[in-house]
Amino acid sequence: MDLAQVATPTLTPECQMMIVGIRDTQELLGGKWKTEIIGALYYGGKKRFMDLKRQLSGIAPKVLSKELKDLEMNHLISRTVLDTMPITVEYELTEQGKSLKIVIEAMAKWGINYRKQLFEK
Repeated sequence: MDLAQVATPTLTPECQMMIVGIRDTQELLGGKWKTEIIGALYYGGKKRFMDLKRQLSGIAPKVLSKELKDLEMNHLISRTVLDTMPITVEYELTEQGKSLKIVIEAMAKWGINYRKQLFEK
C-alpha cells in the first residue's frame, strides 16, 4: 500500500491548539538546564549566580549565564543587581515563572516515581 493512500486523520482545532501550546512550552523550557534552574528557584527561592551554579552541578558558567538571560528575556525570572561590593546579582521567579508551579511539581513527582520504579526491579 502506498503511503499517500493512507488517510491522515484531521486534528480538531482543540487538539491543534494543545499541540501548539506544547511546542511553545518546549521552546521556552527546552534545553538541558532551564527546567532545573526554574526548579531551583521555585523550591529554593531567590538565589545568587554562584549559588545556582553550585546547586546545578555540571553546568558551565557561560551556559548558566546564557540560560538565565533566556529565562529573563521570556519574563520567567527577574534579575536584581544589588549595590554591594563586589556587586551581587540575585535571580528569582517572576509571577509568570511561578505559574509553572504545576508543571515543575508534576515533573518532580513523575521523576521521583520513575526513579523508584527503576530501582525496585
